[in-house]
Amino acid sequence: MAYFDILKKDEKSKARNGVIHTAHGDIQTPMFLPIGTQGTVKTVTSEELKFWGAQMILANTYHLWQRPGDGLIYKAGGLHKFMNWKGPIFTDSGGFQVYSLAKMRKVMEVGVMFQFDLDGRQEILTPEKSVDIQANLGSDIALILDDFPGYPFEHERSVQSIELTKRWAERAVREHSNIMKNGDPINPGQKLWGIVQGASFPDLRERSAKDMTELGFEGFAIGGVAVGEPHDEMMKAIEVAIPHLPETAPKHLLGVGTPFDIVQGVARGCDTFDCVIPTREARHGRLYIAKRSEDGKEGYETIDIRLEKYKEDFSPVDATCNCYLCLNHTKAYLRHLIKSDEVLGTRLTTMHNLRFYINLMEKIRTAIQHDYFDEVLENYRDLSDT
Repeated sequence: MAYFDILKKDEKSKARNGVIHTAHGDIQTPMFLPIGTQGTVKTVTSEELKFWGAQMILANTYHLWQRPGDGLIYKAGGLHKFMNWKGPIFTDSGGFQVYSLAKMRKVMEVGVMFQFDLDGRQEILTPEKSVDIQANLGSDIALILDDFPGYPFEHERSVQSIELTKRWAERAVREHSNIMKNGDPINPGQKLWGIVQGASFPDLRERSAKDMTELGFEGFAIGGVAVGEPHDEMMKAIEVAIPHLPETAPKHLLGVGTPFDIVQGVARGCDTFDCVIPTREARHGRLYIAKRSEDGKEGYETIDIRLEKYKEDFSPVDATCNCYLCLNHTKAYLRHLIKSDEVLGTRLTTMHNLRFYINLMEKIRTAIQHDYFDEVLENYRDLSDT
């Protein structure tokens, strides 16, 4: 059986519907991964995620390394057992923290020296160590440690980034192969994916994609995007990388994004996505709502439930949504919970936003399967201002 089966291709874009086969089940693509940074998607249970249709979650290597420690999780039988999630798990490598924790780390050839925010101790995360941690977690998809610059992009810094990422990738491949062959991994079926860097420079994206392809990865992530660059530059980074990666391999777009970004990413050949947006926005009382414009175009809007205008609004948040919040509570009640800092308010907004994203992916897969994805691509917009 192939690792990734492409079931249907869109004739007018690079969108496709497929299946990734993992040790903990099959994944229907395109698909969105809820973020479970510390082994939990904030405020919700594994059973709820599964009930809503979540297929895979993303956990954070750096944070789980800090606490409770990958050794403890290994003793528990791996992250699946530790958090009672029976579906596939995707782990990042710590590469994003190399970018986001710039004031608390030093990048070197050997790896990255971090100063932990919990206790102040210093530890080096090497490409090998990142692979070791992810092997101890037992995730189904692990990523190489990578390096990337923030925006505004500089060509020379980006050259250094892809060259360092390639050298780290070579070391990661050797370490992962050794663990799978000679170690005692929690998940012998774990796959290691490469990451394409290169900022918004077409020549560097092409070069990095070819570097990763030559190393023989079965899946790839496109990284270094959604770091402050304009939307057009983000899309261009995807467009110039995809043609230089094997068509038969699954491709993940790291850290993206809004519903509009996801539709655009699917059209350019991305199969899976992750982003903190639905859960982070939920914690601030902001919700995604299905909306149709006056000229019939389908899209969405975001609302801030904390606003005074919802104080006496006894309608559901979204009459077209089938989440627990929309079926059982009103805007007025939700506003009361959020304004009162009640935990239930955060749970309900998180439920809604995640279900919105999962519903969106179901709609995209159906559109590809039934040959109308071009209509979705043409019409789907953020209609918040209309």
